[in-house]
Parts: sequence; structure tokens; C-alpha cells
Amino acid sequence: MYRLLAVCAVLAFATPTLADDKDKPKPNTLTPKEIAEGWVLLFDGETTFGWKIEGAAEVKDGVLILGKDKKTTAQIPAHFGTAYEVRVEFQGKGIIAAGRITGNCDDPVGGEYWGGVDDEWDGNKRNASRFGGPGKGSWGFRERKPDQPPVKFTTDGKNVIHVRNVKLRPLNTTDLFTGKNLDGWKVNAVNPKRMSSEFEVTKAGELSVKNGPGDLVTEKEFDNFVLQLECKTLGKALNSGIFFRCIPGQYQNGYEAQIQNAYKENDRTKPVDFGTGAIYRRIAARKVVSNDNEWFTMTVVADGKHFATWVNGYQTVDWIDDRKENENPRNGYRAAKGPISIQGHDPTTDLLFRNIRIVELPAEKK
Repeated sequence: MYRLLAVCAVLAFATPTLADDKDKPKPNTLTPKEIAEGWVLLFDGETTFGWKIEGAAEVKDGVLILGKDKKTTAQIPAHFGTAYEVRVEFQGKGIIAAGRITGNCDDPVGGEYWGGVDDEWDGNKRNASRFGGPGKGSWGFRERKPDQPPVKFTTDGKNVIHVRNVKLRPLNTTDLFTGKNLDGWKVNAVNPKRMSSEFEVTKAGELSVKNGPGDLVTEKEFDNFVLQLECKTLGKALNSGIFFRCIPGQYQNGYEAQIQNAYKENDRTKPVDFGTGAIYRRIAARKVVSNDNEWFTMTVVADGKHFATWVNGYQTVDWIDDRKENENPRNGYRAAKGPISIQGHDPTTDLLFRNIRIVELPAEKK
């Protein structure tokens, strides 16, 4: 039965279309539409950053090449919840697992397989999933747990797999900001001297943050999650941040996903003050992707000790907090839940936020 379903899936999506030709981005990039929709790149076309690889891997001409003369497994360690869409282009001979779809790509001389996976997890129920591509190949359903990697390639070393255009979009997100009011949020009043910020909802449905210092926190607490939002800084080199796993009842004592678009010496790999997408005072962003006075997206994954961030779909941080566990994140690794907060940094603060949404991840395994 499952084999029949797999064959039907391949036939039904034998010539999938990811986007109109005019909207298709250059290899290993995203269109503005994809960025706005929350897609992130899992392969930057230049490095293996963000991948866990055992075996042989190299990047050449925008392609990730796996398995030259060595058995190789390559996977994305970041988790994105139980519902997400994956798109990937690959060719060669080996095994791909994406969501709950597994298959053998068995054309060692070429023939490009590409398609999309829509994977929604609902306990043991098999929901609608798809994978399609021209050429040879056998595909089947396989149950996958929520903590398994969203994308994984395996090859025996006698053959190679070529990979490019690996992208993912989290699904089933929950809005944290209504665009109408500040329901679900409250001003942090623990320190009266740090209540200068003004938090208002604009007529356009955006969250305006002006002046500072100040702190707007969620009423609900979170530990493991995928957070996505859009931000626009209305000034040059303005400073702000998104705090998370904060100690309840304290002022901005948590991890901080930094917002700071400045960089040094006209070099985006030299961020000022850690850079947008950094985990502030822990690890700098490897590149400043966003610009002041322009909307940009930020994705933050907090999954146990693993933290990853993307700005405009480009991965800026992949970090493991290997410090000894401590209730205070300034002194060690904090696993406990806490509110998410938006920082009003100083009197120059002038930012807009919109489309703030979240997916909660399973609790960390001990």
C-alpha cells in the first residue's frame, strides 16, 4: 500500500513548480517574497555552516558535494517543530530524508531530482506529504519523530550526492502580536528607572518602539521554540534586541538575539556590537545581512543548548551553549522557561516590528 502511495506521489508531482521563472532566485538565495513568507536557507552555497557532517564534504560552485571516497552523512541539526515545508535540489546516488519522506536517488550519472515536501505531524497519523521529481527513484512514507533532522543525506562513499537550494519554512505558527493591540504583552515594570520606552500599535498594524530604556515582555513563558518576526530600524546603527528565556521578574536577564545593523570597514563580516542575528555577548553574527531603514526578517531557534539564527533567510549563528547549567544565563546555560521581550535600548530607539510569530518545540531531553 505504501509503495503504491509513493508511486502516486511521484507521478502526481513529477514536474513540480516552486515558483514562476521570473520569481525564481539565483541558486542558494531567496526571493523577497520567500523572505517575507518566512523561508530560511539551510545551505548558503559557500560553506557547510549550519550542517552536521560526518565524512567527506566540500562546496564548489554553489553546490554541496557529499561522499567522495568516504561514507558520509550530512544533516541539519536545527529543529523547526512538527510542521514545516522543505524544498531541496539534489542529484547523485544515495538516500535523502526530508520530513517523513525517505527515498533513494539512484541515478549516479546525473538527472536532477527536485521537488517540495509538505510535512505536517499529527501523532501517528500520516498527513498529506509529497515529494516529486523527474527521473528514476523510489519513494516511500516513513514515520519520523519531531526531534529528527528536517533534512538528512547519506551516501556510501562510492557515489556522491550534489545538493543545492535547500530551504525550509516553519508552518503552524502562532501569532504573538495581533497587529491591533498589545494583548499578550505587558511593560516590564520591575525597574521604574527603565520604563522610558513607548510601545504603541500603529494604524498600519505595526508595533512601534521608541525611546529607552524599556522592556515589553510576553505574558506567556517559553523555553524551546522557533521565533520569526519582521523588524525595521528607523535610524542609523540603532540598537535593540529580542530577549528570551528571561528570568521572570527581572529586567532583560536572558539570552539576546541582537539587532544592530552597523559593520566596520565597509565589511559585513565585521559587525559592530556583535551584529544583527548575534546572541549578544556570546557569539557574533558571521555577517551583517540587514540594513537600517529596511524591513528584514529574523528567525531564532532555541532548542535546548542549540541556538541558531537567520536574518533575511541567511544563517548568521549556529551555537551550542556548553557552559554549566545555571539559573542565571549571564553565568551559565539556562534551560528554564521565561518571557520573550523586545528591548527599548536608549533615547535614540525608533523601531517597528510586525508579523511576530512562534512555534513551540518539545522540551529538552535530559
